Amino acid sequence: MTSLQTDTNAAPSFVEPPSPESLRRVLDGRWADVRAEARDLMRSTTRPSAVGLGTQEHRDQVLRELHALRDSGLHRRGFSRDYGGLDDIGGSVTSFEMLGYGDLSLSVKAGVQWGLFGGAVQALGTKTHHERYLPAIMDLDLLGCFAMTETGHGSDVQNLRTTATYDPDRREFVVHTPDPSARKDYIGNAARDGRMAVVFAQLVTQGRGYGVHALLVPLRDDAGRPLPGITITDCGHKAGLNGVDNGRIVFDQVRVPREALLDRFASVAEDGSYSSPIESESRRFFTMLGTLVRGRVSVSGSALAATQVALTIAVRYAEQRRQFADPDTGGEVPLLDYLTHQRRLLPALARSYALHFAQSELVATLHEVQSAEHPDDARQRELESRAAGLKAAATWHATRTIQTCREACGGAGYLSVNQLPALKADTDVFTTFEGDNTVLLQLVAKGLLTSYRDHFGDLDVLGTARFVADQFVGTVIERTAARALLQRLAGARRGPDADLRDRAWHVQLFEDREKHVLDSLARRLRAAGQDGVSAFEVFTAAQDHVLRAARAHVERVVLEAFVAAVDACDDPRTAALLDRVCDLYVLSNVEEDLDWFTAHGRLTPARAKAVTRAVNDLCRELRPHARLLVDGFGIPEESITAEMLRPV
Repeated sequence: MTSLQTDTNAAPSFVEPPSPESLRRVLDGRWADVRAEARDLMRSTTRPSAVGLGTQEHRDQVLRELHALRDSGLHRRGFSRDYGGLDDIGGSVTSFEMLGYGDLSLSVKAGVQWGLFGGAVQALGTKTHHERYLPAIMDLDLLGCFAMTETGHGSDVQNLRTTATYDPDRREFVVHTPDPSARKDYIGNAARDGRMAVVFAQLVTQGRGYGVHALLVPLRDDAGRPLPGITITDCGHKAGLNGVDNGRIVFDQVRVPREALLDRFASVAEDGSYSSPIESESRRFFTMLGTLVRGRVSVSGSALAATQVALTIAVRYAEQRRQFADPDTGGEVPLLDYLTHQRRLLPALARSYALHFAQSELVATLHEVQSAEHPDDARQRELESRAAGLKAAATWHATRTIQTCREACGGAGYLSVNQLPALKADTDVFTTFEGDNTVLLQLVAKGLLTSYRDHFGDLDVLGTARFVADQFVGTVIERTAARALLQRLAGARRGPDADLRDRAWHVQLFEDREKHVLDSLARRLRAAGQDGVSAFEVFTAAQDHVLRAARAHVERVVLEAFVAAVDACDDPRTAALLDRVCDLYVLSNVEEDLDWFTAHGRLTPARAKAVTRAVNDLCRELRPHARLLVDGFGIPEESITAEMLRPV
């Protein structure tokens, strides 16, 4: 046996393994019926490979698949029953997540059509818009776009430059692109298929601006030609997702009727007078954006699904691919029997499980908040913060893990026929799609640092920094799931020599890290604010600390979701396996952050070394169950097309 090889025979058989079906039931969770329906659809639908297709061919194929998806009815879950939907928001997001097991171009194009375009009409429009447009949107009789991003403004949506100026004489809005930086950019469905767009623009009436609002603007005639005043160009070939026709849109004094304004939160009367049930412009803006959080939740789900595909391919390949002879037996050793290979894949697999349970919890919260009869502002803001943090964590995890899987498969992993290059290229944009991850983490930290205020005033960076500098923030950590269990674990204070696999110690460690980083950040901001430094400089100078605080918060939330899932599992064998996977998630996370834990006195050098040994032990213990863990995802075999997995 070589020095790198793990003696798998010595690994303790800590539990009789559960069946893949038992594991899948836990992973499928609340919307198991939706996942089963999606799997049946994937198994029954012929989905030709996109490998080798040109851009136009790929777009044609994805459009055909979009029509087949429409025929299945899976997309209707998220729409109102009044217009042919099922009022099942959680089921809708889950179904889009399942599309991540296939061509991600189809997932994104479906998301643009039904999630972003249709979702904006449903969330921001009123009955008139719903009756006129939603049936056509669901049936693909009206293909559309979500035109928010501009060349000069991506994350800074509040300062978009496209204008929608009301003309009371003609009772129309004039939509205009004032300069090149204001053109709508990277817009899905714009280059070829879109006939209408939800356009986000600065609303101006009676000489006054009222901030960003959304309007429905027709783009093309029945023959597919751009309408007068509209210039559309193709973004062309991209690094990935070439089945989606991204384009740029420029408006030159384009007129639309007054009724084109999606007026759930604000309206303009015929004479140009403006009214809104929400007086504060900032609150109105954030309320509008908050209704669109479903898209961000869907992106994290798609990223996690794609990561599961990559891990399934890499683990299966590592079990069958052999390298170097065992000197004791003379036989070549499977890659997954080497500790170095286990360390590549198994901690990433554990994190995928953790993020999956956190995503399931997030989807349930989204469903409850958006299905509630009466809005709950506090829960909505918590949802938005949670969605931002998890989206960042999930998409960065996808980027890192898919690359690791590619490398773990050597040269074979670089071949297009083995799926990993497409997964890498298609998911890469997810880290900036639906919000730049770094910006999103700053939003998470801002939510942690500023308590929800009774009077929702202007929320610019300057005001936030002043608020933080003026008030010492005592952070109260909100429990997420299995509250009683987590409170009991957190209350069972463990000393510095607690068992490394003690769950109470894990919860305590993650919670302590979050509290410490937040408290030290608040002190830093407060001290800098007292030195006469401008509030803007205070906040920007502390951005490294801000991001660390957000990451610590997200890691704690993810751990608690995992703990809750294990606690809710009613099959002892499945619970035992998941418990060990949770151990690996925690300790590999601690190992990645050993510098912080040792520098702040949470771990001694000797205990830090013990963490590394424990990660090695857990990799050995879980190695016999690696195939079971990826099979538990329930990815249809039709979605695993990598040629390197075929018998030679």
